[in-house]
Amino acid sequence: MASQPQQPSIYDDEPPTKNAERYSTTITEKVKLQKMLTQEFFKENVERAKARNERAKELEGIIGSRELSEARKEQKKNNMRKSEANFLRFLRTSERQQNYNTLKIIGKGAFGEVRLVQRKHDGKIYALKSLIKAEMHKKDQLAHVRAERDILANADSPWLVKLHTSFQDSTFLYMLMEFLPGGDLMTMLIKYEIFSEDITRFYMAEITLAIEAVHKLGFIHRDIKPDNILLDRGGHIKLTDFGLSTGFSKEHSASYYQQLMSQTRPKSLAQNRQSVSIDQIQLTVSNRNQINTWRKSRRQLAYSTVGTPDYIAPEIFSGKGYDFGCDWWSLGTIMFECLI
Repeated sequence: MASQPQQPSIYDDEPPTKNAERYSTTITEKVKLQKMLTQEFFKENVERAKARNERAKELEGIIGSRELSEARKEQKKNNMRKSEANFLRFLRTSERQQNYNTLKIIGKGAFGEVRLVQRKHDGKIYALKSLIKAEMHKKDQLAHVRAERDILANADSPWLVKLHTSFQDSTFLYMLMEFLPGGDLMTMLIKYEIFSEDITRFYMAEITLAIEAVHKLGFIHRDIKPDNILLDRGGHIKLTDFGLSTGFSKEHSASYYQQLMSQTRPKSLAQNRQSVSIDQIQLTVSNRNQINTWRKSRRQLAYSTVGTPDYIAPEIFSGKGYDFGCDWWSLGTIMFECLI
């Protein structure tokens, strides 16, 4: 079969051949980054459309029930329309840090801080996490931040902290999350020292459901510890701080960003979390006062540092590979500390 003639052109010159080597490394990196952002944009919009269709089907099923009156059905439809419209309007809103008043700083980490904020136009309270982009890039943390954002964005679980939106400026990446006023499990342990078996059983059951929710999303948390277990107004737990989480897609691998940015930096988990070495002492169970004194000082130390090794599974430090089981190890250590 004869080849088709080329489209006529007013230019005599041949079109430039594709040759990636002629472009600088900076241009190549920008092209790769833009490709990744474009893919993510369309992926998010497709997922939102699917979720919207699922909600519509669920509403149709509810409306089809004979148990509801016509007035109640109409009310549900109006409520759904209003909620969908508000959500779409929220997505079109250009979020900025200036839209929020800071009430107080409620947490600090290696790459930023968490503030209790109030949105100016409606007075709603949130937790706003701000991360310094230059520091994350310098410390090779892009994959961890991407994993944290993906977990929070994809999660629809009552056991995980809800992410309302994320945005950025020239310096910071922001994550706007729900605020939980009940404190965390570490504060409870410092205050009460040990729990009863019934209370321990209750918290362990809820933490189990939270870990399962993370695993169902295809992620390993890797940093399950009492100060990452928050309590809501009713005393139920929600898991937070997915900064060490990892998934199984290329975007959650540090090597993906190293290749993308043409940078390779050796790192270790302990160095990135600024882990501390805690001297252990020998105690007998009969010496309850000494145990309680040691426990309280140890917990206060753990609470004041960024990432302690107390609850992290040994295989993570050994570098010999690990799986979902490392989160269950952490759960076991928390349960032991609640009881002994």
